[in-house]
Amino acid sequence: MNDAPPPFPLPPHPLRTAVVQNAARPLAIADNARTAAARTARAAEAGARLVVFPELHLCAYDLQGLARVIAGDGPAAGGAVSHADHVRAADAGVLRADHARRVDDDRLAPLARTAVARHATVLIGAAVRHPDGRLTNSLLSVAPTGDITVAYDKQHLWHDVEAVLFTPGTACPTLLTVDGWQLGLGVCYDMSFPEHARAAALAGAHAVVYSSAFATGTEYRAAVYCRARALENTVYSVFANPVGGPTDRPCDGTSAVHAPDGTALAEAAPSQDTTVVADLTPDRLAQVRSYLRMLTEHREPAPL
Repeated sequence: MNDAPPPFPLPPHPLRTAVVQNAARPLAIADNARTAAARTARAAEAGARLVVFPELHLCAYDLQGLARVIAGDGPAAGGAVSHADHVRAADAGVLRADHARRVDDDRLAPLARTAVARHATVLIGAAVRHPDGRLTNSLLSVAPTGDITVAYDKQHLWHDVEAVLFTPGTACPTLLTVDGWQLGLGVCYDMSFPEHARAAALAGAHAVVYSSAFATGTEYRAAVYCRARALENTVYSVFANPVGGPTDRPCDGTSAVHAPDGTALAEAAPSQDTTVVADLTPDRLAQVRSYLRMLTEHREPAPL
């Protein structure tokens, strides 16, 4: 056996990761941020340095409700709809980013304060309006400094139900560094595309993180994707999926963390409001990559 060191640099130390599986209130950014802050604090008490929440979690994955408020359908008191009411309605479930992709919104202050106090990085889904007018299904990073940035915009939108609302992202791979770990970022349907995770792995990712909202009845697909993306790329996979949601599209959880050989490190029970914690370790990464060499022994198919 060739005992040569792995071709990609390894992270310096373990990264304890928490995946939060809970329900979010539709369009209630302030309430959801407060809840996320409390869950982050509890996860940090268990030693977590990275805390991951589901897709669109700050506004909840309620696309019909989001579409209504963006269209300005929120009525004013007394039935009339003023310009101010339209603005408030459009902002109800949406966060705004500046040209540097920073988000400065008082509703997120509890979450930012908790990240600072607990020295944790939080990844959480949100609908984001950009200065050029684009609306994206995005993953926010709340850093231990308290800075909030749009870390990633979902590239693969789920059919027309998302495409009518959101503009797809174009940056792939997108890597975020947390405590020396390179994290490849994705949102839900991105996980269905092997090339998306492979691009991150070839760029040096040690783990791929998917903030998701897989609907009830599709858990079997999510389970396969989580294992496959981990195994075929010899990376950790982190999958955060909510419970609850709209009656026409509920979610059933089954969040999970998988090792680089595809084995489960932590799995959340279906339908339960819970948090699972797992340690991502450089030793496991090196050990798996010493004998599973898909990243270094891949050959292009011969032409027909």
